[in-house]
Order: sequence, then structure tokens, then C-alpha cells
Amino acid sequence: MDAALALIGEDLKNVELQFKKDLQSDVPLIRKVGEYVLSSGGKRIRPALVLLAAKLCGYHGNRSVPLASVVEFIHTATLLHDDVVDNANLRRGIASANTLWGNEASVLVGDFLFSKSFSLMVIDGDLRILKVLADATTIIAEGEVLQLVCTSDLDITVERFLEVVRCKTAILLSAACEVGAILGEVDPELRSALAAYGMELGIAFQLMDDTLDYTASEAQFGKSIGHDLEEGKITLPLIHTLENCSAAERALIASVVEKELLSDEDFASVFELVHRYGGIEHTVAAACDHIARCKTHLENFPPSAAREALADLADYVVTRVK
Repeated sequence: MDAALALIGEDLKNVELQFKKDLQSDVPLIRKVGEYVLSSGGKRIRPALVLLAAKLCGYHGNRSVPLASVVEFIHTATLLHDDVVDNANLRRGIASANTLWGNEASVLVGDFLFSKSFSLMVIDGDLRILKVLADATTIIAEGEVLQLVCTSDLDITVERFLEVVRCKTAILLSAACEVGAILGEVDPELRSALAAYGMELGIAFQLMDDTLDYTASEAQFGKSIGHDLEEGKITLPLIHTLENCSAAERALIASVVEKELLSDEDFASVFELVHRYGGIEHTVAAACDHIARCKTHLENFPPSAAREALADLADYVVTRVK
């Protein structure tokens, strides 16, 4: 992240100030919950992508900071809703908003952030950006439902799993890059290249995140270890294991996934199989493949500090958890 921060550090500080401005409300709880979630950490990758993509495309105006804030608002709204759906008690290493204020407040503040995002896009006035982010938000919602449908499905294919990842996670990174391209008024080919960069980056980001459920400490992960497994989320490390394990081992995994509450022994038995069959190594290799693809899209642009920063950001995604 160092190259990116060196290039857009001041802009990111202004994004933080923009958050506080955009959170203004006559309802104190909205500001309280919103500021708690927005200030609870995170690398601000999505706002950084808006800012870096805009710089890569030669934009020097004052619209990139407010729009970067909008993208993070959308992301934060999805986090609030996700934690309610997943019944999560940790987010980025601290108590989740729903743990502190309840599910009702989390859902409703998430709704506020979504609504506010669209109000801010209307103020910006660019229908192209409004369409990109509105479409992305719709796809994210579809991804959430698709993930719900796929819960505990041991027969889920890699293709179906990646469809969930594209919809639920990668589309917003892709949209963030496309917003920057629109600001820079580049040709459609370059706009598509940046959107594709963001999509591949987003897939790699989620794949690396999925490995943490099987490898990280809770302090490193920022949320409960084994939570994905307990929620019946079948991610790539487990899909790879299911494709290679014996019938008896598959039955063991099925018995664990079907449980509502998992014991330490349940976690350990599945973790041991995932590691035995190389599920983590397979997933990291897949993430690296997506990073290699995403960096090829940057070759459509001439060398610059912004291009180098975007390449470094891609590398950061696959090294942040090693």
C-alpha cells in the first residue's frame, strides 16, 4: 500500500473528512453507528481505487474525493447488513455494530448509508457514474441472495462459487475503478480495462480472505475464526478439499456443515482435511492467477506513478495475509 498512500494519502485524509460531513443527520444514532463502523479500521481499498484510477486517467478535479466517499458508504452499508445476516459478533477485530446496537439499528443505518449514497450521486450529477454504482449495488444484493441459496451446498461448483464472489465482493472494486475512468473521460477500451482490473482484484481479495477462516488467528483476521464454516459458507479451500477427499471424509465434512453450533473438534477435523488436501495452497495460487490477470489490464496504460501504485496494490492483496 505504500506507493498508493504516497500518491493519494492527502486525498484519503480528505475522504475521511468527507465521511463525517456526509454522515450528518438529525438522528444521533445514525451518526454514532456510522462513525463507529467507518472508523473501525479497514484499508480503504475501494476509495483508494477511485482515487488511483482517476489519477491514472488524468483527472485533476475535485469530484474524486466525494465519490470515493460514496463508494465506501456503499461498502459500509453492505457490511452492516452482512453482519446481521451472518450473526457476526466481530468486525475488524472489534465488536460488530449489531452486537452493540442490535440488528434493527444495524439494518436501518445500513439503509441510511445506501440512501445517502444515492443522494450524493445525484448531487454529483453524472448519470454514467450513477448507473455504474446503481448496477453494482443491485448485483451486490443479488450476490447476497445467491450466497444464501448456496449455503451448505457441498455440490457447489467453482464456477458457481466465483459467480457469488464476483457479485458480492468484486463488483464494487470494479465499479470503483470504473468511476475513476469516467472522471478521466478515457476511451471505452480503457474504461473497460480498469473495470476488468478491479474485477480480478476483487476476486483475488476475496479468495485470500477465505483462506483466513482456516489459517489466521482471531486477532489477525478481525472476526471469528471458523465463522464461514459455521455459517455453511462453502469457499474455495473447502471446495478443493471436497473435490479430492474420500467419500468417508466428505461425509464427515457434511456432518459438520449441517450443525448449527460447531465444537472445537468439529473445526479441527475439517481444518485438518483442508490442510491435508492443499486447500489453502490451491486458493492462494488461484488468487495469484487473478492478480497476474488484473495487472495485465494495466498494460493498456502508459507507465506512471498511478499505474505503479495500482500494480503494488494488487500485490498487496496477496501478501496482506501471509
